[in-house]
Amino acid sequence: MSEIVPDHISRGGFVVRNGRTEQSWVDPQDPLRLEFEYVQRIAEVLDETILRRPVSERVRVIHIGGGGLTLPRFVEARRPHTAQVVLEPDEALTEQVRAQLPLPRHSGIKVRPVDGRTGVAQLPSACTDTVILDAFAGASVPAELATTEFFADLRRVLRTGGLLVMNLTDSGPFAWSRRCVAGLVATFAQVAVSAEVPVWKGRRFGNLVAVAGADLPLAGFERRIARAPFPYRLVTGVDLDRWVGGAVPFTEADAEPSPPPPWSRGWYS
Repeated sequence: MSEIVPDHISRGGFVVRNGRTEQSWVDPQDPLRLEFEYVQRIAEVLDETILRRPVSERVRVIHIGGGGLTLPRFVEARRPHTAQVVLEPDEALTEQVRAQLPLPRHSGIKVRPVDGRTGVAQLPSACTDTVILDAFAGASVPAELATTEFFADLRRVLRTGGLLVMNLTDSGPFAWSRRCVAGLVATFAQVAVSAEVPVWKGRRFGNLVAVAGADLPLAGFERRIARAPFPYRLVTGVDLDRWVGGAVPFTEADAEPSPPPPWSRGWYS
């Protein structure tokens, strides 16, 4: 069960925690303040893509996974009146967020109490510019959110020029992540994945942020990553193909959740 607790280290911050896993960090008074490194990477992707569009252009974002609504708050602060829909099945958590960390009035952020697979299936085709997939059941990415069938449905709901941003968690030798990314590569024209260098080298468990779409602004992503406080690496093209290797994409017939972090194994059993 998820709970919201004050962050006693960072003043003004709150943590959404499920067991021993910290799932979200948010400062409701300063939505541009992002503490988790992988969330900063996702925000940079948005800064290089949809948040650069003219303010007169109507932009829509679908979030799969809500947590403390960190990224919806960020998008609203950076680009007010953006149409945002959050698919979050944990209604109890959503009620906690509304009570303890209320959204600004007229934020335009709508939360639907539905899981990602079901919620996306209900969306019309070509209805959104970006999908942000950052969803966990306990400490794992749900199996049904990493299949070729689901990725095809995500491609269906994206408008021309749209993109998917997905948060993965894994550790070397990345058996799960390679299969997940193989599905993205099979579905989208271009895919890039970023992670901290120690994660890439298999030294520790961590986050990998995958971006999928067409004609991605890779040079902009590289510039952003170069300014990160810790060394990051962006992998794409031939290098990504080499990393994926012969991994076979997940399908609904053989899907698996992502491996939980070492510190949570046994916690959810």
